[in-house]
Order: sequence, then C-alpha cells, then structure tokens
Amino acid sequence: MADETEATDAPAAETAAAVDAPAGPAPDPLVADVLARLEAELGDSIVESAECFGDAVVRVRPDAWRRAAEVAKDTLACDFLSFISAIDWMPAPKEGGDDASGDTSSPVQPTETTYGVAGSNGRFQVFAHVESTSKHWGITFKTDVDESDPHARSWVTVYPGADWHERECWEMFGIAFDDHPNLRHLYLPSLFEGHPLRKDFPLLARVVKPWPGLVDVEAMPGEEGDAEGGGE
Repeated sequence: MADETEATDAPAAETAAAVDAPAGPAPDPLVADVLARLEAELGDSIVESAECFGDAVVRVRPDAWRRAAEVAKDTLACDFLSFISAIDWMPAPKEGGDDASGDTSSPVQPTETTYGVAGSNGRFQVFAHVESTSKHWGITFKTDVDESDPHARSWVTVYPGADWHERECWEMFGIAFDDHPNLRHLYLPSLFEGHPLRKDFPLLARVVKPWPGLVDVEAMPGEEGDAEGGGE
C-alpha cells in the first residue's frame, strides 16, 4: 500500500510544482509575425531565432547573409539600417593574473566564452539591425564568420548606408565584406597593424599602468593625511 500511495502522490507533486512555476512573458504577437514571415522566406537558412526586448533576433547561415538583407527590405519593409558591426566572444585576456594588476574592470569580465541571444558557432559574428518606419518593427540579424578567414557578403547593394559600417567593422575586427565597393580605412593609418576591437589586441595603456588609470592622489583637507600633519 505504501508503494501505491507514493506512486500516486508523485504525479500530483509534479503537477503542483508546474502550476507554481512562474510563467514566462507572453510572446509579442508583432515579433511572432515577423519571425513567421522570415521563416517563410528564409526557411532552413535560419539557424536560430528569438525575441529580445521587443525585437526579432535571427541568426542565419553565412551563405544567406545578404539574402536576409534583401528579405528584410523587400518583404518586411525594413527601410532603415541602424548599424552593422561585429562581436568577438572570446573573453578578454587579463594581464598579471586574476586581479589584472589593479584593472578595475576585470571583475565584470567573463572568464569563459558565452554567447548571446540566438547563439553562435564560434568566436566571431557579424550582426546588423534594421527597422521598418512604416510597420514599427525591428530585426537584428546575426551570422557566424570563420575565425581563420573572417568574411561576409556586403549589404551595400541593398542598404547603401552599410558602406561606412562595413569599413569600420573590417578595420576594427578584421572581417572582410565581399563585394564591398571600396573597403578602406576610416580611422586608422593605412599601415596600421592589427584590429583594435579584437579581444586579443594588446592595449598598451593597460600594460603600462592599471586601467582605467588608478593613481595615488593627495589627501583632501580634513582627511587622515591632513590630521597627521597637525593642521598647520
């Protein structure tokens, strides 16, 4: 009898736990509609998708990167390009061990690789955000790029404003944009070596002294140092 009672009570306990568990936020019907339209157009080119802060976030295969831009503009009326950029998911190296030689930013830096909404397949990703000024929705697209040969197709023929965004991304992250009409430096000298926004780019200011520049300062009037001097 005891065994029968335990077997009967177990499902009831599981049901009660399920009822008590807090429900997640209801999906935004506008975002759900956008995701459904993208699914219909891009199909299995979509690797993963999600909703984040009222926008659709869609990760597409690298070979569908420009196709995603065309669908966004022609089918979903996304007439405004906010930005194109990249991200390096590698944790930032810490000089001098766990305390990073006094680097006050080091406690908030991750020590393991973690990925954002819609995931990633490696260290580097290109992402872009577009909006529809008539439909009032936004989409963030992401795609993975190869670490040893990072490149993606240019969006300039779809969104001419992508020109400067892609040049900055190439300059700062080293990601080439195929078919870009004039991929050249925006900020750095033409002979500059390296890509400053990569996590492994050496920031000499952090090596020379703790960043963001912790220094010894004189005591303010009325503080301990002033009291020891006798107030004269």
